[in-house]
Amino acid sequence: MLTLTQTAAEAVKQIVARVPQAEDGGVRIRDTGGETGFELSVAPDPAPHDTIVVTDGARVFLDEGAAVALEDRVLDAELSQDGSVRFALAAQG
Repeated sequence: MLTLTQTAAEAVKQIVARVPQAEDGGVRIRDTGGETGFELSVAPDPAPHDTIVVTDGARVFLDEGAAVALEDRVLDAELSQDGSVRFALAAQG
């Protein structure tokens, strides 16, 4: 299952906190298929078939395709001084 680094968990919490209607929500990752990769969005709740990953209060919702594709990955983040976030995926282990 996808895991999050501490930095990624903090980034997810910061992003979700910026969206008042998603206060208890999370970041949803959707597999867009092919070469286009993944789409990230803030969601108030997971979709019915989403896998939920929780790390230190940060919630990430994975659609079925993303859950399979990211099964052995680690989500990391880089936080910039201007508040922007850059996510990266790496292999576990």
